[in-house]
Amino acid sequence: MPTVSEKSRNEIEKILTRYGATGFAYAWQGDMALIGFNMNNRMVRFRLPMPPKDSREFTHTEGRGSKRSPQDAQKAWEQAGRQRWRALALAVKAKLEAVESQITSFETEFMAHIVMPNGKTAGEILLPQIEDSYKNGKMPSLLEFKT
Repeated sequence: MPTVSEKSRNEIEKILTRYGATGFAYAWQGDMALIGFNMNNRMVRFRLPMPPKDSREFTHTEGRGSKRSPQDAQKAWEQAGRQRWRALALAVKAKLEAVESQITSFETEFMAHIVMPNGKTAGEILLPQIEDSYKNGKMPSLLEFKT
């Protein structure tokens, strides 16, 4: 996987450095890559799922569904990986530019990806509560606004 992501990963690191990040990390395991960084006294983590190499979209052609050679399947998979990394680079850059332009705050823009003291992101904690709230029509106690 490292060869698939190298250019965009380096671009993300440069973007983060330019906007004041004080740390950057990259890791991957299986079909999951992640980046993490420190900025504004916050730890932020983005998970980037990669498509499985054996997915039909890579092993077969789009039009006729013919089986691709292993080399062509590898090329198609690498292209999909590059596209995902480019999308992440664009998203991070857009968020940081919005913060820099004072359109939004750092915390608002990156809230779902801020790592909490328990190691989970705010999104991993809140999204299931939001889903339950919509299912049962009740506000979670931690999200209830008191006036």
